[in-house]
Amino acid sequence: MTISPSERAKTAVLLRRDSEKIAGSLPPLLAEAERLAFTVAMGVHGRKRAGIGENFWQYRRAMPGDVQTAVDWRRSGRSDEMYIREMEWEAAQTVSIWADDAAAMDYKGPKAPRTKRDRAVLLALALSVLLVKAGERVALLGTNAAQPRTGENQLQRMAMALAEENPDRLDYGVPPMARYAVSGRAVFLSDFMGARDDVFPALTHAADRNVAGCFVQIVDDTEEVFPFDGRTIFQSVGGTVEFETQRAKALREAYQERLAERREALEVMARRTGWRCLVHRTSESPRKALLWLYMAIGGLK
Repeated sequence: MTISPSERAKTAVLLRRDSEKIAGSLPPLLAEAERLAFTVAMGVHGRKRAGIGENFWQYRRAMPGDVQTAVDWRRSGRSDEMYIREMEWEAAQTVSIWADDAAAMDYKGPKAPRTKRDRAVLLALALSVLLVKAGERVALLGTNAAQPRTGENQLQRMAMALAEENPDRLDYGVPPMARYAVSGRAVFLSDFMGARDDVFPALTHAADRNVAGCFVQIVDDTEEVFPFDGRTIFQSVGGTVEFETQRAKALREAYQERLAERREALEVMARRTGWRCLVHRTSESPRKALLWLYMAIGGLK
């Protein structure tokens, strides 16, 4: 098939427009994530851990089960205890991140500073900045940055993917059935409001592949307090679900029970699989959630 010069010119214009739109949102997004990452990095002491490597990390007292060849006799000779010389683990860890981009994540209550999607994107990129600076490999599931890599180029890929608009978004997010690195880590950022039969099999898929991780349920305050009263039309952000009631307040108790059930189901799955679970509200500081994530990833077994 032959493409005419006019069609090629039109395509070039559209590509340039789209690239400029993405590039225009990329610097502020990455800059904000780096600023947030910097505030957290100032308050933690890195991710060092014992393992195979060439760099000295610390001495520790010998314990039953330690082999005699691991004892540092020079250090032990200066006390009545025997000490083990531990080296720093140097193998890079792989952390796969999923930031829900479903239409439901565009919700923002009247007093919220950001949408749920904005908060998920910020946390995903800020966490990646911290992990890359620690020498870890990161991947953004469901995008062209899904291949685990480290370095500034990977951060650029992730920022571009997060800034892109997906015209085929679902109403509610479903974690991808992705391939994970053996003994890797995963972080899922979502409201987890989708149908249980869609959401939970995908979560089980990750846990069953020897992957440890974190669920972060991001919610708007109005989704918890349900402040609605009188005649109200409820409509999903994507427009596929609509419900009208004359007495919205009468639905509050049943709604909050359903929300509590979903949250309890996430926590039960986390306990069963060794994952960790956090509820994060968009009215809260993202620094608190980022610090929790960074420390949780380092503490997962």
